[in-house]
Amino acid sequence: MGNAVRDKDSQVRYLKDRLSMFLEVLDSIEPETTELEDIDRLISMIDDLEIKCEQFKKDGK
Repeated sequence: MGNAVRDKDSQVRYLKDRLSMFLEVLDSIEPETTELEDIDRLISMIDDLEIKCEQFKKDGK
């Protein structure tokens, strides 16, 4: 999926970008029309962020 993110600055930038993307998706959701599929996608995005955080923590040790 792209180049490996190795240095701390790039890792932080990556996480900020992903979190920003998540917030944009969250802001665009209309509560009245949100389907289970939409909620599942949000959960998946959070899970992906959590996995990346853990990977970056391990890389830093």
